[in-house]
Formats: sequence, C-alpha cells, structure tokens
Amino acid sequence: MVKALLMLLVVALPAMAQEAYPSKSVRLMAAAAPGGNPDVLGRMLAAKLSEAFGRPFIVENVPGAGGVVAAEILARAPADGHVLMLGDSGALAINVALNPKLSYHPLKDFTLITALAAVPTVLVAHPSIAADSLQEFVALAKSQPGKLSYGSAGNGSVHHLTMAVFAAREGLDMLHVPYKGGSALVAAALSGEVQSGWSGIPNVASHIRAGKLKVFAISTARRSSSLPDVPTAIELGYSDFDIATVIGLQAPIGTPREVVNRLQAVAAKALREREFAERMANLGMELREEGTESYGRFVREDLERYAAAVKAAGIQRE
Repeated sequence: MVKALLMLLVVALPAMAQEAYPSKSVRLMAAAAPGGNPDVLGRMLAAKLSEAFGRPFIVENVPGAGGVVAAEILARAPADGHVLMLGDSGALAINVALNPKLSYHPLKDFTLITALAAVPTVLVAHPSIAADSLQEFVALAKSQPGKLSYGSAGNGSVHHLTMAVFAAREGLDMLHVPYKGGSALVAAALSGEVQSGWSGIPNVASHIRAGKLKVFAISTARRSSSLPDVPTAIELGYSDFDIATVIGLQAPIGTPREVVNRLQAVAAKALREREFAERMANLGMELREEGTESYGRFVREDLERYAAAVKAAGIQRE
C-alpha cells in the first residue's frame, strides 16, 4: 500500500511542479524606456499572461545601453520562469555585433521563448531630393558618392544599420548623420538638414500622407497595413531585403520546457486576438509569432546580418 502511494506521488510530482508555475509574481522586464515598443507590447502581453496564469506579471522598465542592462540581469536570473524579458533586435543582435565582448550571448544565455512583433522601417527623403522611386534613389546615390546624406537615431541604431546593410549590398557611399533618437531624425529630414533615412512608421506616417516626406520602400518582406501603398524593397527588385526590429519574449537558459510551452501558448493566443492585433498595427508593429526553434533561427541570422553590416560600414562602438 505504501509502495503504491509512493509510486503515485512520483508520477504526480511533474504535474504538481507544472501547475505550481508561477508560484509568485513574475518580473517582466521591458528592455526600453516607458513608451518604447517593448514597453507598450509588454503591458499588453502582461495583462493576458496575468489573466491566464492567475498571478501578476509585472512590467518593469529596464532601459540602458540599448537593452544591455536588462539582458545582463536576465542572464544572471534563476531559470525558473519568474524573470522574463521583452527584448528586441538591439539587445539580442545589434549590441553583440557592436561589442562581441559583452557578458552575455543570446544563443548561450537565453531561452528564446517566442517572437512577438516586428517593427519595420520605411526609407523616407526630403521632397527636394531628385528621386521618386527606390531605383532612382539608388541611381542618385551612386552618381554622387559620399554626398547624399542619411540620418539615423544614433550610431549603431537599427536605422543606421538598415541603411548600412542596404548601402553595402548596392555599393552606395553615403554620408551618415547620427541624431539622438528617432524624433530628432524625423525633424532633420523634414527640415532638409539631412536628405534621407530609415524611420519607424509611426514617426513619419502623417508626414508622408501630408506630402512633407517622400517614401520609397518598407524594410520588410511584407507591406504594412499602416502604409499599404508603400512597396517592399523585394517587390522593387532588391531580393531578400527583409530587416526589422523584432521584439520577443526571453527567459534565462535552462528554463523548464513545460514553462516555456505554456508561455508560448498564452502569447500565441493573445497575438491572434483581433483587438490585440489592431492595436499593434496602429503602433506600426506586425505580428510575428515564432516559437523557440524558428525564433532562434531568426536571431542567428540577425547576428550574422548585423555583424556583417557593422564590419562593412566600419562602425565603431561608442
């Protein structure tokens, strides 16, 4: 009788451990300042996770060094699913490309639970520029090596590296002008202080519609519902050009598979809700649900892409 009870207990233990998660509130770090895309998405997701798991998922903004501060905390956290991070391509790929000596590596120190959203950029230009299409823009840049300028949200930002990737592929020599943030970049493009630049859609959509900025292409393989008339670079003949800041959910390496699976399932359900998807679209984000395997594959490709861009552009870490 005792032996039978012990056997039942052994069989029940895994299920009991699974049901116990989470055993307390979960710290969900948004590797960005309040109002940033990871923060906004994190608060939307936290509400769904809290409802599904019956425990609070508390969003904590941990900005700093483009996501490095949050990523270092995650790498040192216990692998029990009670500390999670909403990090983007900056924390997971760009920072590693800029500084290979970081104390963490996304493929060695993190469990990549799921991708959630992609944030594309669009190539915009001041109306005075003598080009009305991406092909004409490329031709103009090639005819004036070192003279056509483009702005970015900072040295090593996704805006900078998107142009670095494009310029390297097309053999363009352009003048990079870094600014302190995306809003400053857009202001410079509107005034003509800088001639062009890749920008997040929410920052430029109204200016494009008002004719204050020209737009040539979107950086992803799919068009955006926010600007459905803007073609992709791939459509225009620039094959395989698909770059976006992808925001995903991460945990420390070694987090139990059953915890990861449950988090994936709840996130996937949330992403399929119409209200959730519509709000993301209004913020210029695209759904990108990818589980651990495909998300890991994307991060590996991202690491290679940005490492090549940093090398080609000769970008130095500040």
